[in-house]
Amino acid sequence: MFRTALRNVLAHKARLLMTILAVMLGVAFVSGTLVFTDTLGNAFRNQSAKSYDDIAVAVTTQADRRDKETAAVSEATLKKIRALDGVASVTGRVDGFAGVADPDGKLIGNGWSNTGSNFAPGKDGKDPAYTFTEGTGPTEPGAIALDRDTAEKGKYQVGDKVRVATNGPVKEYTLSGVFTTEDGAVNAGGSLVLFDTPVAQQLFLRPGEFKDVSVAAAPGASDQELLAAVKPLLPKDAEAKTGQARADEQASDIEAGLSDLNKLLLAFAGVALFVGVFLIANTFTMLVAQRTKELALMRAVGASRRQVKRSVLLEAAVVGLIASVVGFAVGLGLATGLRSAMSLLGGKIPAGPLVIAPVTVIAAFAVGVLITVLAAWLPARRAAKIPPVAAMNSAHAVATVKSLVVRNTIGGIITLLGTAAIVGGAAKAGSDGQLLIAGGTFLALIGVIVLIPLLSRPVIALVRPLLRGLFGVSGKLAAQNAVRNPRRTGATASALAIGLTLVTGISVLGVTLGRAVDKVTTDNIKADYMVSMASGDALDESALTALEKAKGVTAASPQQAVWLTIGGQGFSASGVTPGDVQQVLTVDTVAGSLDTLEKGQLAVAEKTAKTHDWKPGDSVAVTYGDEKKETLKIGALYKDNEFLSPILVPRATVAPHEGKGDIQEVWVKTDGGASAANEQALVDALGDNPGMSIMDRQDIRDMFGGGVNLAMNIMYGLLGMALIIAVLGVVNTLAMSVFERQQEIGMLRAIGLDRRRVKRMVRLEAVVISLFGALVGIGLGLFLGWAIGQTVAESIPQYVLVVPWSRIAIFLLLAGLVGVLAALWPARNAAKLNMLTAIKTE
Repeated sequence: MFRTALRNVLAHKARLLMTILAVMLGVAFVSGTLVFTDTLGNAFRNQSAKSYDDIAVAVTTQADRRDKETAAVSEATLKKIRALDGVASVTGRVDGFAGVADPDGKLIGNGWSNTGSNFAPGKDGKDPAYTFTEGTGPTEPGAIALDRDTAEKGKYQVGDKVRVATNGPVKEYTLSGVFTTEDGAVNAGGSLVLFDTPVAQQLFLRPGEFKDVSVAAAPGASDQELLAAVKPLLPKDAEAKTGQARADEQASDIEAGLSDLNKLLLAFAGVALFVGVFLIANTFTMLVAQRTKELALMRAVGASRRQVKRSVLLEAAVVGLIASVVGFAVGLGLATGLRSAMSLLGGKIPAGPLVIAPVTVIAAFAVGVLITVLAAWLPARRAAKIPPVAAMNSAHAVATVKSLVVRNTIGGIITLLGTAAIVGGAAKAGSDGQLLIAGGTFLALIGVIVLIPLLSRPVIALVRPLLRGLFGVSGKLAAQNAVRNPRRTGATASALAIGLTLVTGISVLGVTLGRAVDKVTTDNIKADYMVSMASGDALDESALTALEKAKGVTAASPQQAVWLTIGGQGFSASGVTPGDVQQVLTVDTVAGSLDTLEKGQLAVAEKTAKTHDWKPGDSVAVTYGDEKKETLKIGALYKDNEFLSPILVPRATVAPHEGKGDIQEVWVKTDGGASAANEQALVDALGDNPGMSIMDRQDIRDMFGGGVNLAMNIMYGLLGMALIIAVLGVVNTLAMSVFERQQEIGMLRAIGLDRRRVKRMVRLEAVVISLFGALVGIGLGLFLGWAIGQTVAESIPQYVLVVPWSRIAIFLLLAGLVGVLAALWPARNAAKLNMLTAIKTE
């Protein structure tokens, strides 16, 4: 039986090759994902461990230059730590945003990972954290050093003038040196600027203070003993850990950060394997049907049912093993490719070997072989039931009425359960409803796939008159062939149905959310521009002053983050410019007047006022962040706006209590609206600062819709994979169909059906099957998109379901194209059949 299984594998190379390709895709994604994330994790863990190699104790604080109350480590404390027994050296660090402009004035890096720190030389004049390849570290106020990647991107040489943006105005420095580093910000595609320590303290914290401290131990000193000695010297909010503990902590953070990427890539593998199951099952079902006489003869000469079943499963195991070997090799290539792609996109991955863990190898081969064997189990079971008497005739085994009734009953029950779960989930808001929908979707997909053979006849019957009218005999025969074997048609259409269910659902949701975001932006923003820091940090007060004086600016109001305590409860508030805020944002008054803001009164959002039973004229006791108290009047109530906090307060009122303030963005209205000239005027007013982002309304829409677009692009990637597997499935089905109908095709040729119409018949059959699968998937996807939308409708203002008809038309067009491409080879083979040879074929 083992020799028989191997012979059968080799006898159907072309068809089994397509099955191998389907399994290979899934195995490649599984192995590639695991190798890639293991390699990435190992490289970053080694980098983290290396950066803490010579650190016995690492001290971190939450010090913030905007908050004088936050604890930092003073120079006096550093001296005390240096005096401890067992301490070799102590290094203090400060850091913050520092963006480097290229020769064209554009920011080098991505904003959030552009950092600045201080050069902290030891007794030998070197900073152990950085290796200088050119020049020296900055030791005077007008000098800086750059990491090598940033210097290369900006084409800077030692001695050049470099424009650097921090939270204040842009300043020009002289480049004193270029260094290499394993700093995480640089590896993430950002930049690192080193300043002289006093300059860095002035920019990022306060003179004479440090945010973090590293303590190196003298030979023979214990890290734990040093930690115990250092802790009592630190401010109360400072956190001290051994270098090893900090390295382990970073390694844990890296694992957590990679887990999301791991899940995303494994989702691709899951879809590929799920879709591939149907192709595998279909292939083995067709092969079993084709070999009815052969299997019956085996039974007749003494093979038991168990041996026949084992033979088919062994055949599947061999196919799965081959697919796993190929898939694992492709997965290694995929992991290498992903690593290279990250480097091309600006991410710098630390050097390290490709990590192939034993569990990765086991998982890849287990997935490949088990999926193939499980998918072949039902066909093997059917093969075992073929009676020996079947060897006397050439009829292939057909499904009994009883088996079809059982199948349709089970499919109907599963579909109803899934539908009920989806409807039930749609009635619940939030994650609970979405989890229920996810479970319901899985059941509904399984149920519909089981029912697809039953659905194929009535659905395809609807297009039969159209096919006959447009394509004559070829169209009529194609429609009949598509429903001749409903199980085969259903299994072939399943790949497209699964892919298009997911993609249509996410498209409906994505377009709906995108439209809602767009409407919220359009309705609530009057400003032409939003100015903010590229790093996400707060803007300096000088930026607001410059914008207010800029040419063409008619109104400018910040969103200064303010925290107020009223009646013992904390409230998020926005410090705004009275008079200007109404011109840059939609502030619809429902009671009172916004003019009262100029008198130092508050404006409160309608829902917040209703919750606390506030109305215009009420006085409330307010406690500011500095614990100072004041009684303020409520002068107006306004409709809730997604771009405003629940309370508006004049900036002049909070200025004595907030210091420099936390200005996250400034909204700007210009004379004549957004234009190249007005934008340039803002750039000039801000000193051509590369660290500041100036966004018009379209940029704002794109920013808020970025997450939706990313999710949709991921799902379109899943569609692409489903289409590849669907093409393999349709090719497989048509190739087998042509093989089984050789005699029939020969007879059609003999009575006058020429080669051109034979090709057309096969192509139309493929298109019909593909479009049938697409229609099933789109229908289920629309239902799914509606259900998920219902769970988030309450939390998204102005949510209205939108059906993207244009995209659905594209999906159908792609499905038709899949059919045409898949039919190329089988149609060509059918047209080339020799009439006489085909007619005498059994």
